[in-house]
Amino acid sequence: MLSFTVILLLSLLALSVTAAASVGVLGLALAELYSPLPLANAMGELAWGSSAEFLLVAIPLYVLMGELLVCSGVAGRMYGAVSKWVSWLPGGLMNANIGASALFSATSGSSVATAATISTLALPEQRKSGYSAPLFLGSIAAGGTLGILIPPSINMIVFALIANVSVPKLYLAATVPALVLSGMFVLLIVVVSLMRPELAGERVAVTWRDRIDSLPHLLPPLGIFVLVIGVIYGGIATASESAALGVIAAFLLAWYKGALNTSTMRRAFESTMRTTGMIILITLCAFFLNFVLSSIGLTTALVDFVVGLELSPMGTMLALIVFYILLGCFMDTLAMLVTTAPLTVPIVVAMGFDPIWFGVMLILLCEMGQLTPPFGINLFVVQSIRGEGKFIDVIYGALPFCLALLAMLMILLFAPQVALWLPSQFSVS
Repeated sequence: MLSFTVILLLSLLALSVTAAASVGVLGLALAELYSPLPLANAMGELAWGSSAEFLLVAIPLYVLMGELLVCSGVAGRMYGAVSKWVSWLPGGLMNANIGASALFSATSGSSVATAATISTLALPEQRKSGYSAPLFLGSIAAGGTLGILIPPSINMIVFALIANVSVPKLYLAATVPALVLSGMFVLLIVVVSLMRPELAGERVAVTWRDRIDSLPHLLPPLGIFVLVIGVIYGGIATASESAALGVIAAFLLAWYKGALNTSTMRRAFESTMRTTGMIILITLCAFFLNFVLSSIGLTTALVDFVVGLELSPMGTMLALIVFYILLGCFMDTLAMLVTTAPLTVPIVVAMGFDPIWFGVMLILLCEMGQLTPPFGINLFVVQSIRGEGKFIDVIYGALPFCLALLAMLMILLFAPQVALWLPSQFSVS
Protein backbone atom coordinates (compact mmCIF):
# COMPACT_ATOMS: atom_id res chain seq x y z
CA MET A 1 0.00 0.00 0.00
CA LEU A 2 2.75 2.44 0.95
CA SER A 3 4.84 1.56 -2.12
CA PHE A 4 1.84 2.00 -4.41
CA THR A 5 1.10 5.42 -2.89
CA VAL A 6 4.65 6.68 -3.45
CA ILE A 7 4.89 5.28 -6.99
CA LEU A 8 1.52 6.72 -8.04
CA LEU A 9 2.30 10.13 -6.56
CA LEU A 10 5.70 10.30 -8.30
CA SER A 11 4.15 9.13 -11.57
CA LEU A 12 1.51 11.86 -11.47
CA LEU A 13 4.23 14.44 -10.82
CA ALA A 14 6.36 13.08 -13.67
CA LEU A 15 3.37 13.45 -16.00
CA SER A 16 3.02 17.12 -14.93
CA VAL A 17 -0.51 16.58 -13.63
CA THR A 18 -1.68 19.69 -11.79
CA ALA A 19 -1.39 19.75 -8.01
CA ALA A 20 -5.12 19.54 -7.22
CA ALA A 21 -5.68 16.73 -9.73
CA SER A 22 -2.69 14.78 -8.40
CA VAL A 23 -3.98 14.94 -4.84
CA GLY A 24 -7.54 14.06 -5.89
CA VAL A 25 -6.54 11.16 -8.15
CA LEU A 26 -4.28 9.75 -5.45
CA GLY A 27 -7.13 9.84 -2.94
CA LEU A 28 -9.59 8.21 -5.36
CA ALA A 29 -7.13 5.45 -6.33
CA LEU A 30 -6.33 4.58 -2.72
CA ALA A 31 -10.03 4.60 -1.80
CA GLU A 32 -10.93 2.32 -4.71
CA LEU A 33 -8.13 -0.20 -4.14
CA TYR A 34 -7.78 -0.39 -0.37
CA SER A 35 -11.16 0.43 1.18
CA PRO A 36 -14.19 -1.90 1.30
CA LEU A 37 -16.39 1.18 1.68
CA PRO A 38 -17.27 3.66 -1.12
CA LEU A 39 -15.17 6.51 0.28
CA ALA A 40 -15.57 8.52 -2.92
CA ASN A 41 -19.22 9.03 -1.98
CA ALA A 42 -18.04 11.21 0.89
CA MET A 43 -16.32 13.73 -1.40
CA GLY A 44 -19.34 16.05 -1.56
CA GLU A 45 -19.88 16.14 2.17
CA LEU A 46 -16.15 16.58 2.84
CA ALA A 47 -15.90 19.42 0.32
CA TRP A 48 -18.94 21.14 1.82
CA GLY A 49 -17.80 20.70 5.40
CA SER A 50 -14.22 21.73 4.66
CA SER A 51 -15.19 24.78 2.64
CA ALA A 52 -17.38 25.92 5.54
CA GLU A 53 -14.26 26.14 7.73
CA PHE A 54 -14.19 29.77 8.90
CA LEU A 55 -10.39 29.93 8.77
CA LEU A 56 -10.44 29.43 4.98
CA VAL A 57 -12.06 32.86 4.61
CA ALA A 58 -8.68 34.37 5.48
CA ILE A 59 -7.08 33.06 2.27
CA PRO A 60 -8.94 35.17 -0.32
CA LEU A 61 -8.85 38.16 2.01
CA TYR A 62 -5.06 38.04 2.43
CA VAL A 63 -4.64 37.59 -1.33
CA LEU A 64 -6.94 40.55 -2.04
CA MET A 65 -5.07 42.71 0.47
CA GLY A 66 -1.77 42.11 -1.34
CA GLU A 67 -3.33 42.64 -4.78
CA LEU A 68 -4.79 45.99 -3.74
CA LEU A 69 -1.39 47.18 -2.55
CA VAL A 70 0.16 46.20 -5.89
CA CYS A 71 -2.56 47.63 -8.12
CA SER A 72 -2.74 50.90 -6.18
CA GLY A 73 1.01 51.52 -6.54
CA VAL A 74 1.68 51.31 -2.79
CA ALA A 75 4.12 48.42 -3.30
CA GLY A 76 6.13 50.38 -5.88
CA ARG A 77 6.51 53.41 -3.61
CA MET A 78 7.42 51.09 -0.74
CA TYR A 79 10.29 49.59 -2.78
CA GLY A 80 11.66 53.05 -3.53
CA ALA A 81 11.58 53.95 0.16
CA VAL A 82 13.32 50.75 1.25
CA SER A 83 16.07 51.25 -1.36
CA LYS A 84 16.84 54.67 0.13
CA TRP A 85 17.14 53.31 3.67
CA VAL A 86 19.51 50.44 2.77
CA SER A 87 21.57 52.29 0.15
CA TRP A 88 24.55 52.55 2.55
CA LEU A 89 24.97 48.76 2.74
CA PRO A 90 27.31 46.99 0.30
CA GLY A 91 25.06 45.50 -2.34
CA GLY A 92 22.58 48.40 -2.19
CA LEU A 93 19.53 47.45 -4.22
CA MET A 94 20.00 43.72 -3.59
CA ASN A 95 19.43 44.44 0.10
CA ALA A 96 16.41 46.51 -0.93
CA ASN A 97 15.07 43.41 -2.68
CA ILE A 98 15.22 41.48 0.60
CA GLY A 99 13.82 44.31 2.72
CA ALA A 100 10.98 45.12 0.31
CA SER A 101 10.16 41.42 -0.02
CA ALA A 102 9.95 41.09 3.76
CA LEU A 103 7.64 44.10 4.00
CA PHE A 104 5.43 43.04 1.12
CA SER A 105 5.30 39.47 2.47
CA ALA A 106 3.87 40.89 5.68
CA THR A 107 0.85 42.12 3.72
CA SER A 108 0.41 39.52 0.97
CA GLY A 109 1.05 36.06 2.45
CA SER A 110 2.10 34.75 -0.96
CA SER A 111 5.58 33.88 -2.17
CA VAL A 112 4.78 34.01 -5.89
CA ALA A 113 3.03 37.38 -5.53
CA THR A 114 6.02 38.74 -3.62
CA ALA A 115 8.56 37.51 -6.18
CA ALA A 116 6.49 38.82 -9.10
CA THR A 117 5.94 42.23 -7.52
CA ILE A 118 9.55 42.82 -6.50
CA SER A 119 10.78 41.54 -9.90
CA THR A 120 8.63 44.09 -11.70
CA LEU A 121 9.94 46.90 -9.50
CA ALA A 122 13.60 45.90 -9.22
CA LEU A 123 14.66 44.57 -12.62
CA PRO A 124 14.62 47.97 -14.39
CA GLU A 125 16.96 49.27 -11.67
CA GLN A 126 19.31 46.31 -12.10
CA ARG A 127 19.73 47.09 -15.80
CA LYS A 128 20.54 50.74 -15.07
CA SER A 129 22.90 50.29 -12.10
CA GLY A 130 25.32 47.59 -13.31
CA TYR A 131 24.55 44.84 -10.81
CA SER A 132 25.65 41.27 -11.43
CA ALA A 133 22.63 39.63 -13.02
CA PRO A 134 22.85 36.22 -11.26
CA LEU A 135 23.21 37.55 -7.70
CA PHE A 136 20.62 40.29 -8.22
CA LEU A 137 18.12 37.83 -9.67
CA GLY A 138 18.86 35.38 -6.86
CA SER A 139 18.15 38.05 -4.25
CA ILE A 140 14.68 38.63 -5.76
CA ALA A 141 13.87 34.92 -5.90
CA ALA A 142 15.13 34.36 -2.34
CA GLY A 143 13.33 37.42 -0.99
CA GLY A 144 10.13 36.11 -2.55
CA THR A 145 10.33 32.93 -0.49
CA LEU A 146 9.78 35.02 2.65
CA GLY A 147 6.15 35.32 1.52
CA ILE A 148 5.28 31.90 2.96
CA LEU A 149 7.26 32.36 6.20
CA ILE A 150 6.47 35.89 7.36
CA PRO A 151 2.96 36.20 8.84
CA PRO A 152 0.28 36.35 7.53
CA SER A 153 1.32 33.31 5.46
CA ILE A 154 -1.31 31.50 3.40
CA ASN A 155 0.71 28.26 3.45
CA MET A 156 0.75 28.34 7.24
CA ILE A 157 -3.04 28.56 7.30
CA VAL A 158 -3.19 25.46 5.08
CA PHE A 159 -0.71 23.61 7.34
CA ALA A 160 -2.67 24.62 10.45
CA LEU A 161 -5.86 23.17 8.95
CA ILE A 162 -4.13 19.91 8.00
CA ALA A 163 -2.19 19.46 11.24
CA ASN A 164 -4.95 20.86 13.48
CA VAL A 165 -2.69 23.42 15.17
CA SER A 166 -3.18 27.04 16.15
CA VAL A 167 -2.62 29.65 13.43
CA PRO A 168 -1.67 32.43 15.90
CA LYS A 169 0.90 30.15 17.56
CA LEU A 170 2.26 29.15 14.17
CA TYR A 171 2.59 32.82 13.20
CA LEU A 172 4.41 33.56 16.44
CA ALA A 173 6.73 30.59 15.93
CA ALA A 174 7.65 31.83 12.44
CA THR A 175 8.36 35.43 13.45
CA VAL A 176 11.87 35.08 14.90
CA PRO A 177 13.08 32.60 12.21
CA ALA A 178 11.73 34.99 9.55
CA LEU A 179 13.67 37.92 10.99
CA VAL A 180 16.82 35.83 11.38
CA LEU A 181 16.54 34.45 7.85
CA SER A 182 16.02 37.94 6.39
CA GLY A 183 19.13 39.07 8.25
CA MET A 184 21.08 36.07 6.93
CA PHE A 185 20.07 36.94 3.36
CA VAL A 186 21.27 40.53 3.86
CA LEU A 187 24.50 39.35 5.50
CA LEU A 188 25.16 37.03 2.57
CA ILE A 189 24.74 39.89 0.09
CA VAL A 190 27.01 42.18 2.14
CA VAL A 191 29.77 39.56 2.43
CA VAL A 192 29.69 38.70 -1.27
CA SER A 193 29.67 42.42 -2.19
CA LEU A 194 32.70 43.07 0.00
CA MET A 195 34.58 40.09 -1.42
CA ARG A 196 33.56 40.82 -5.02
CA PRO A 197 32.91 44.60 -5.33
CA GLU A 198 32.31 44.26 -9.08
CA LEU A 199 29.09 42.38 -8.29
CA ALA A 200 27.70 45.09 -6.02
CA GLY A 201 26.66 47.64 -8.65
CA GLU A 202 26.92 51.39 -8.37
CA ARG A 203 26.59 52.95 -4.91
CA VAL A 204 23.76 55.50 -4.91
CA ALA A 205 24.20 58.58 -2.76
CA VAL A 206 21.12 59.24 -0.63
CA THR A 207 20.78 62.03 1.93
CA TRP A 208 18.99 61.77 5.25
CA ARG A 209 16.45 64.25 3.90
CA ASP A 210 15.66 61.79 1.08
CA ARG A 211 15.23 58.98 3.59
CA ILE A 212 12.95 60.98 5.86
CA ASP A 213 10.88 62.17 2.88
CA SER A 214 10.35 58.52 1.87
CA LEU A 215 8.86 57.51 5.23
CA PRO A 216 5.24 58.22 4.18
CA HIS A 217 5.64 55.48 1.55
CA LEU A 218 7.14 53.03 4.05
CA LEU A 219 4.76 53.42 6.95
CA PRO A 220 1.41 52.35 5.35
CA PRO A 221 2.48 48.73 4.66
CA LEU A 222 3.96 48.54 8.15
CA GLY A 223 0.76 49.97 9.58
CA ILE A 224 -1.37 47.35 7.81
CA PHE A 225 0.91 44.57 9.10
CA VAL A 226 0.68 45.89 12.68
CA LEU A 227 -3.11 46.11 12.36
CA VAL A 228 -3.52 42.59 10.95
CA ILE A 229 -1.19 40.88 13.42
CA GLY A 230 -1.89 43.16 16.38
CA VAL A 231 -5.63 42.46 16.53
CA ILE A 232 -4.94 38.71 16.57
CA TYR A 233 -2.57 38.81 19.54
CA GLY A 234 -4.55 41.53 21.26
CA GLY A 235 -7.45 39.09 21.42
CA ILE A 236 -9.62 41.46 19.39
CA ALA A 237 -10.09 39.36 16.24
CA THR A 238 -9.46 35.93 14.76
CA ALA A 239 -7.13 35.37 11.81
CA SER A 240 -10.05 35.62 9.36
CA GLU A 241 -11.44 38.75 10.98
CA SER A 242 -8.01 40.38 11.00
CA ALA A 243 -7.67 39.63 7.28
CA ALA A 244 -10.96 41.47 6.69
CA LEU A 245 -9.63 44.46 8.64
CA GLY A 246 -6.49 44.36 6.49
CA VAL A 247 -8.58 44.46 3.30
CA ILE A 248 -10.53 47.46 4.59
CA ALA A 249 -7.24 49.22 5.40
CA ALA A 250 -5.88 48.41 1.92
CA PHE A 251 -9.08 49.79 0.32
CA LEU A 252 -8.82 52.99 2.35
CA LEU A 253 -5.13 53.35 1.50
CA ALA A 254 -5.84 52.88 -2.22
CA TRP A 255 -8.65 55.45 -1.98
CA TYR A 256 -6.37 57.92 -0.16
CA LYS A 257 -3.71 57.49 -2.86
CA GLY A 258 -6.33 58.18 -5.55
CA ALA A 259 -5.93 54.71 -7.07
CA LEU A 260 -9.33 53.26 -6.22
CA ASN A 261 -10.92 53.08 -9.66
CA THR A 262 -12.72 50.52 -11.83
CA SER A 263 -9.52 49.30 -13.51
CA THR A 264 -7.69 48.78 -10.21
CA MET A 265 -10.64 46.97 -8.67
CA ARG A 266 -11.10 44.68 -11.65
CA ARG A 267 -7.43 43.67 -11.78
CA ALA A 268 -7.30 43.07 -8.03
CA PHE A 269 -10.47 40.98 -7.93
CA GLU A 270 -9.62 38.92 -11.03
CA SER A 271 -6.16 38.05 -9.71
CA THR A 272 -7.60 37.24 -6.28
CA MET A 273 -10.20 34.90 -7.77
CA ARG A 274 -7.62 33.00 -9.84
CA THR A 275 -5.21 32.56 -6.94
CA THR A 276 -7.91 31.68 -4.41
CA GLY A 277 -9.54 29.16 -6.74
CA MET A 278 -6.24 27.31 -7.13
CA ILE A 279 -5.48 27.28 -3.40
CA ILE A 280 -8.97 26.25 -2.27
CA LEU A 281 -9.21 23.44 -4.84
CA ILE A 282 -5.88 22.01 -3.69
CA THR A 283 -6.93 22.35 -0.05
CA LEU A 284 -10.28 20.57 -0.55
CA CYS A 285 -8.56 17.72 -2.41
CA ALA A 286 -6.08 17.51 0.46
CA PHE A 287 -8.91 17.12 2.98
CA PHE A 288 -10.29 14.22 0.93
CA LEU A 289 -6.83 12.61 0.74
CA ASN A 290 -6.43 12.97 4.52
CA PHE A 291 -9.82 11.28 5.01
CA VAL A 292 -8.82 8.37 2.75
CA LEU A 293 -5.40 7.95 4.38
CA SER A 294 -7.00 7.75 7.82
CA SER A 295 -9.76 5.40 6.66
CA ILE A 296 -7.46 2.84 5.06
CA GLY A 297 -4.92 3.01 7.89
CA LEU A 298 -2.01 4.23 5.78
CA THR A 299 -1.04 6.96 8.22
CA THR A 300 -0.79 4.46 11.07
CA ALA A 301 1.11 2.00 8.86
CA LEU A 302 3.63 4.68 7.88
CA VAL A 303 4.19 5.72 11.49
CA ASP A 304 4.71 2.06 12.49
CA PHE A 305 7.11 1.58 9.57
CA VAL A 306 9.25 4.58 10.53
CA VAL A 307 9.25 3.64 14.21
CA GLY A 308 10.24 0.10 13.20
CA LEU A 309 13.40 1.45 11.53
CA GLU A 310 14.60 2.27 15.05
CA LEU A 311 16.17 5.55 13.98
CA SER A 312 16.76 8.16 16.65
CA PRO A 313 14.38 11.14 16.60
CA MET A 314 17.20 13.30 15.26
CA GLY A 315 18.05 10.73 12.60
CA THR A 316 14.39 10.60 11.54
CA MET A 317 14.23 14.39 11.27
CA LEU A 318 17.42 14.53 9.20
CA ALA A 319 15.97 11.89 6.87
CA LEU A 320 12.78 13.97 6.51
CA ILE A 321 14.82 17.08 5.70
CA VAL A 322 16.70 15.24 2.94
CA PHE A 323 13.39 13.84 1.65
CA TYR A 324 11.78 17.28 1.47
CA ILE A 325 14.80 18.91 -0.17
CA LEU A 326 14.76 16.27 -2.92
CA LEU A 327 10.97 16.46 -3.26
CA GLY A 328 11.12 20.24 -3.53
CA CYS A 329 13.23 19.93 -6.67
CA PHE A 330 10.30 18.35 -8.51
CA MET A 331 7.10 19.43 -6.76
CA ASP A 332 5.10 22.62 -6.26
CA THR A 333 5.41 23.78 -2.66
CA LEU A 334 1.70 23.91 -1.83
CA ALA A 335 1.19 20.48 -3.38
CA MET A 336 4.19 19.18 -1.44
CA LEU A 337 2.69 20.58 1.75
CA VAL A 338 -0.80 19.14 1.35
CA THR A 339 0.26 15.70 0.12
CA THR A 340 3.01 15.01 2.64
CA ALA A 341 1.95 16.81 5.84
CA PRO A 342 -0.82 14.28 6.62
CA LEU A 343 1.85 11.56 6.50
CA THR A 344 4.80 13.28 8.17
CA VAL A 345 3.06 15.18 10.99
CA PRO A 346 1.98 11.96 12.81
CA ILE A 347 5.55 10.64 12.47
CA VAL A 348 7.03 13.83 13.90
CA VAL A 349 4.55 13.88 16.81
CA ALA A 350 5.21 10.19 17.51
CA MET A 351 8.94 11.01 17.73
CA GLY A 352 8.21 13.64 20.38
CA PHE A 353 8.66 16.79 18.29
CA ASP A 354 6.38 19.81 18.59
CA PRO A 355 4.00 20.11 15.58
CA ILE A 356 4.22 23.93 15.72
CA TRP A 357 8.01 23.71 15.44
CA PHE A 358 7.72 21.20 12.61
CA GLY A 359 5.32 23.54 10.82
CA VAL A 360 8.03 26.22 10.69
CA MET A 361 10.59 23.63 9.56
CA LEU A 362 8.26 22.43 6.81
CA ILE A 363 7.59 25.98 5.58
CA LEU A 364 11.36 26.58 5.41
CA LEU A 365 11.75 23.40 3.38
CA CYS A 366 8.98 24.61 1.08
CA GLU A 367 10.93 27.87 0.72
CA MET A 368 13.96 25.92 -0.42
CA GLY A 369 11.78 24.06 -2.91
CA GLN A 370 10.91 27.41 -4.49
CA LEU A 371 14.60 27.99 -5.23
CA THR A 372 15.86 24.55 -6.23
CA PRO A 373 15.98 23.59 -9.92
CA PRO A 374 14.54 22.25 -12.10
CA PHE A 375 11.05 23.28 -10.93
CA GLY A 376 11.60 26.07 -8.38
CA ILE A 377 8.58 28.30 -9.00
CA ASN A 378 10.27 31.54 -7.91
CA LEU A 379 13.06 30.93 -10.42
CA PHE A 380 10.51 30.78 -13.23
CA VAL A 381 8.62 33.84 -11.96
CA VAL A 382 11.77 35.98 -11.93
CA GLN A 383 12.94 34.76 -15.34
CA SER A 384 9.52 35.23 -16.94
CA ILE A 385 9.32 38.84 -15.78
CA ARG A 386 12.95 39.40 -16.76
CA GLY A 387 12.12 38.26 -20.30
CA GLU A 388 15.74 38.01 -21.47
CA GLY A 389 19.04 36.27 -20.75
CA LYS A 390 19.65 32.72 -19.62
CA PHE A 391 17.56 30.87 -17.06
CA ILE A 392 20.76 29.42 -15.60
CA ASP A 393 21.63 32.91 -14.31
CA VAL A 394 18.67 32.84 -11.94
CA ILE A 395 19.61 29.33 -10.76
CA TYR A 396 23.22 30.32 -10.05
CA GLY A 397 22.10 33.43 -8.20
CA ALA A 398 19.67 31.52 -5.97
CA LEU A 399 22.09 28.76 -4.89
CA PRO A 400 23.91 30.83 -2.20
CA PHE A 401 20.56 31.68 -0.65
CA CYS A 402 19.71 27.97 -0.51
CA LEU A 403 22.77 27.58 1.72
CA ALA A 404 21.41 30.30 4.01
CA LEU A 405 18.08 28.44 4.18
CA LEU A 406 19.90 25.22 5.01
CA ALA A 407 21.80 27.00 7.79
CA MET A 408 18.47 28.29 9.18
CA LEU A 409 17.10 24.75 9.17
CA MET A 410 20.11 23.52 11.13
CA ILE A 411 19.69 26.34 13.65
CA LEU A 412 16.07 25.33 14.23
CA LEU A 413 16.94 21.65 14.34
CA PHE A 414 19.51 22.04 17.09
CA ALA A 415 17.93 25.07 18.81
CA PRO A 416 14.14 24.62 18.51
CA GLN A 417 13.53 27.39 21.06
CA VAL A 418 14.35 29.91 18.34
CA ALA A 419 10.86 29.10 17.04
CA LEU A 420 9.14 27.99 20.26
CA TRP A 421 10.18 30.78 22.64
CA LEU A 422 7.83 33.46 21.33
CA PRO A 423 4.66 31.27 21.33
CA SER A 424 5.43 30.33 24.94
CA GLN A 425 5.24 34.02 25.91
CA PHE A 426 1.66 34.54 24.67
CA SER A 427 -1.62 32.99 25.76
CA VAL A 428 -3.20 32.44 22.35
CA SER A 429 -5.27 29.57 20.98
